[in-house]
Amino acid sequence: MQYTHLGRTGLQVSRLCLGTMNFGPQTSEADSFAIMDRALELGINYFDTANGYGGPEHRGRTEEIIGRWFAQGGGRRDKVVLATKVYGFVDSQWPNHSRLSAVNIRRSCEASLRRLQTDHIDIYQMHHVARETPWEEIWQAMEQLVREGKIIYVGSSNFAAWHIVRANEIALRRNFLGLVSEQSLYNLTARTVELEVLPACEAYGLGVIPWSPLGGGLLGGVLRKLDQGRRTQSNLQETIEKKRPQLEAYEKFCAELGEEPANVALAWLLANPVVTAPIIGPRTIKQLDDTLRTLEISLTPENLQQLDRIFPGPGGAAPEAYAW
Repeated sequence: MQYTHLGRTGLQVSRLCLGTMNFGPQTSEADSFAIMDRALELGINYFDTANGYGGPEHRGRTEEIIGRWFAQGGGRRDKVVLATKVYGFVDSQWPNHSRLSAVNIRRSCEASLRRLQTDHIDIYQMHHVARETPWEEIWQAMEQLVREGKIIYVGSSNFAAWHIVRANEIALRRNFLGLVSEQSLYNLTARTVELEVLPACEAYGLGVIPWSPLGGGLLGGVLRKLDQGRRTQSNLQETIEKKRPQLEAYEKFCAELGEEPANVALAWLLANPVVTAPIIGPRTIKQLDDTLRTLEISLTPENLQQLDRIFPGPGGAAPEAYAW
């Protein structure tokens, strides 16, 4: 396994982050345990979850599964860099039981700690920006949790660049570390963050953690799977037809490279120095094992140019991408 520092911190995390969103709704507890055990065997130490994961009928279930896995002992908790999130409703619809008020940050953290059966969260991430809450209030709540030893670092998810700038400038005034990571939608088919989010993360020392690195399955060899008679999600059909020429070119490129499309998509992300670790969401141990090939793929400048031609980005960072 390869490791790198999470943004500007001294924390070392694996170049692949184990996403757990499937644990509960699609992956049984027993299989989830097996996947997490195998991840540790492979050297993956970075696990990502959220307080709302588990499905609409049982939000919080995923954290509960991870908590029961930690409770088995064997050094599991000490080996894991644990990231979870706060923002949405989980266990009730009461007015102050969501978003980023100081009240909800505190109560949500306590609830996550109970579900996870741990005394601290390594990276506590805001799942979305809450424009109505002043940053002074958010940082006061986060600072208190750090003082109490309940969280160590703070991260963001789905933030715009100016949110990152504003948050960290106010944190700096308070002599607080501020944001150290940002989870963004980023893959070959979704490159908007290259305009401003990635430059902001680079400037402020945030590790970038791409979610949906396979574009919801589009970059996992979807055309080949259809040819083999495998079904795909109905909501993907329209997108597949719309992007068919690009997907055909992409899967041909991967075949000529001799690599699986999913691994090429991940390797493309890892070739970007601002990216810390894409989030992978294996449903089986085989899928997890197969993903390790990603770390052995080295894309040449020519390969990267070919991928840019197949899936053009916005043209670089702003403002040059749309101005002079």
